[in-house]
Amino acid sequence: MKLILSLFVLFMLCSCGNTTEKDPLDTEEVVETITKATTATSDTSEKKEYDGLELMDFAEFETRYLQQTSSTTTYVINFWATWCKPCVKELPYFEELNKNYKDNNVKVVLVSLDFPKHIEKQVIPFIKKHKLQSELLLLDDPDANSWIPKVSEQWSGAIPATIFVKGNQQKFYEQSFEYTELETELKTIL
Repeated sequence: MKLILSLFVLFMLCSCGNTTEKDPLDTEEVVETITKATTATSDTSEKKEYDGLELMDFAEFETRYLQQTSSTTTYVINFWATWCKPCVKELPYFEELNKNYKDNNVKVVLVSLDFPKHIEKQVIPFIKKHKLQSELLLLDDPDANSWIPKVSEQWSGAIPATIFVKGNQQKFYEQSFEYTELETELKTIL
């Protein structure tokens, strides 16, 4: 739709009041403008990343993390938000787990459920302030009612929530963790 509107505006500008001797519908200029408009619209569908924070929808998240068939990597996936005090309190424990188990094929993934419009003013500054080193992504999928039960039938949607995934094994917890509890749960799936 943007492309059609861009072409219409271009046509109108070229046909209105052009007093130069240059052909207002110069083929090269029109092709260049169409190419720029097409590139601009296709760029919006590409993956977005902000200072190490990747935006993804649930379908991509599900494919990458929940539908693992390989049992070599264990994922510890924590759903959190900058405005959630219990989430913020437990983040250092996930960071410590990430540091202590990264050589054991364990990947800690911190999934922010903040609104995408808050990325630059809230989420990125929070990540920098707390020096988060785990894999970071923001789940940009507004239809939570459809994807929450796909993460776990047990999940009410409250955060913090954590899921451990190794191959086809999954363990879900809708609770806060202390480090020793988190490590104990990880060891049961390793």
